[in-house]
Amino acid sequence: MIQVFVTGGTFDKEYNFITGELYFKETHLNEMFERGRCTLDIQVRTLMMVDSLEMTDEDRDMIVHNCRKSKFDKIIITHGTDTIAQTAETIANANLTDKTIVLTGAMIPYAFGTSSDGFFNLGSSLAFAQVLDAGVYVCMNGRYFDWNAVKKNKKTGFFEEKPLL
Repeated sequence: MIQVFVTGGTFDKEYNFITGELYFKETHLNEMFERGRCTLDIQVRTLMMVDSLEMTDEDRDMIVHNCRKSKFDKIIITHGTDTIAQTAETIANANLTDKTIVLTGAMIPYAFGTSSDGFFNLGSSLAFAQVLDAGVYVCMNGRYFDWNAVKKNKKTGFFEEKPLL
């Protein structure tokens, strides 16, 4: 079984056609799993619906707490892309050595339809969560990265490997 924790981010944003603003309503994950014909045993739980730029240390502590208390050893976390690496680092520093934790996000909301990368990133995360060793990873653009070797290239919008110091 795979535990999926929802934290918000662009993945789950909706578009207000009148004001042009993005906002949160509810997660799209259950619909995505259904549309993707996913047959895996998945438990989805919404922890919060926040933009990652507004995520606090207390929010990250709540994510760690839920990862720690989860009875499952495979966990996917949907997260905003701007601070996904920071949250991955917080989780890694919590020493949850018996779990495979994969954080993923989207640059374009799922609600925008076929232009969203969310479907692809979610599917990739499901695959990586099943085959990677215990640890903390970020999955974007069909790749996975160790938590301490990833950065978002804000010029291209893609995630890339960051050299280890």
